[in-house]
Amino acid sequence: MEILHSKIQGAGTPLIILHGYFGMGDNWKSHANKLSDNYQVHLVDQRNHGRSFHSDDFDYELLVEDLEAYFEFHNIENAIVLGHSMGGKTAMLFAVTFPEKVQKLIVADIAPKNYPPHHHQILEALDAVDFSKITLRTEVDEVLKQYIDEVGVRQFLLKNVYRKTKEELDFRFNLESLTENNNEVGAPLPAFTEYDGEVLFLRGANSGYIADSDTALIEAHFSKAKIVTIANAGHWLHAENPVDFMNALQDFLKS
Repeated sequence: MEILHSKIQGAGTPLIILHGYFGMGDNWKSHANKLSDNYQVHLVDQRNHGRSFHSDDFDYELLVEDLEAYFEFHNIENAIVLGHSMGGKTAMLFAVTFPEKVQKLIVADIAPKNYPPHHHQILEALDAVDFSKITLRTEVDEVLKQYIDEVGVRQFLLKNVYRKTKEELDFRFNLESLTENNNEVGAPLPAFTEYDGEVLFLRGANSGYIADSDTALIEAHFSKAKIVTIANAGHWLHAENPVDFMNALQDFLKS
């Protein structure tokens, strides 16, 4: 089995960070720099993302299998697991599947419910990029700009552009598989699954991903769940308000 790519820094209790859809471990570098004073931080690239392997197959059961194999490979008995968005779904399913492997769980701006597919605009934008004609990152941005107004979202996507050869650019993620399996990204946590360890849900005040009405569902799966709202932040709460995000995270880790 192929092992997920990661960057590991620091020493102590392992803390696994799982990025969101179209992301990569590198998105969490500045947070890892702070956390690695007290933890062994693993910035993991999930399948079809970052520098990890590409596969036609993509769903949360497979992402959990990948993570279990990663634990085995690195001799990690148990760890603190933090996941954002898609990574939060992976983290939740991993915790209910292998509760003995998870010391504490942190879920950033995602609930265990079903989300209808809603990344069509981003997929359309990425699909419009023709690397046989485009050789500069600025040209990629020009194409994305026709579909995506938000500068932050475009910058986030542009981090995935790399030089495949001297002449040719490409995306690090597997666009074909992520497009094909887009419906999988919103899948809910299976019913009647539970994790009774400590769980922190962090939600962006300006994000609609975790609604007040989701509390009962969250508590059905995670009896010790604590939900904290991060002010002045949307879905990318760790990037939009890193100070409050980190403070809430540190308080939970120390408790």
